Amino acid sequence: MFSGIVACTGTVRALRRSGDGARIEIACSLPDEPVAAGESIAVQGVCLTAVTPSAGGFAADLSGETMARTTLGRARTGQAVNLERALRLDDRLGGHLVLGHVDGTVPVVTVRPGRGSATIRLALPMALRAEVAEKGSVAVDGVSLTVSALGQDWFEAALIPATLAQTTLAELRAGALVNLETDVLAKYVRQVLSGGRPHLSALLGERDDAPG
Repeated sequence: MFSGIVACTGTVRALRRSGDGARIEIACSLPDEPVAAGESIAVQGVCLTAVTPSAGGFAADLSGETMARTTLGRARTGQAVNLERALRLDDRLGGHLVLGHVDGTVPVVTVRPGRGSATIRLALPMALRAEVAEKGSVAVDGVSLTVSALGQDWFEAALIPATLAQTTLAELRAGALVNLETDVLAKYVRQVLSGGRPHLSALLGERDDAPG
């Protein structure tokens, strides 16, 4: 689990395809201790397991699902990527709860620059509309953002100077694809409300033999 607070950016060294998956190699200098084999690291918002770590980075395997559902299947050598280590139980939760399980890729509609800041508008698939709320949280390429405006098929988020300086979001242009993960709490609420009475009854403490 992550918070959407990017620790640093790294660089894609290579993407080596194998069957419907691939192995991605990342050059980076993550703060704190060296990367350990088996450690979970979010790369562009995608939770990956580090294998063959080295002093200069790590490699991770991408499944066919990851290749199809995220932008990592299109990663280019030399591309910058956002990196975050998994949370410890005693860490500060500076952003919001991010699982690193990307719902899909969405295009950037517009980027409106400001004075050292910017506002991005992203397309919002109807299938995810119920999981995005104004003033709620989303993760875009692994960065925790607050939804500042919401339409039927789009949402906007403001990028502050620190976000532009410390993440890859400063490079976004109209038409670019980004990884989107909606709020996990919204996912569970949606499932409960659409999944029928048994789920809701359990939350309300109703007996299984209650009438109606």
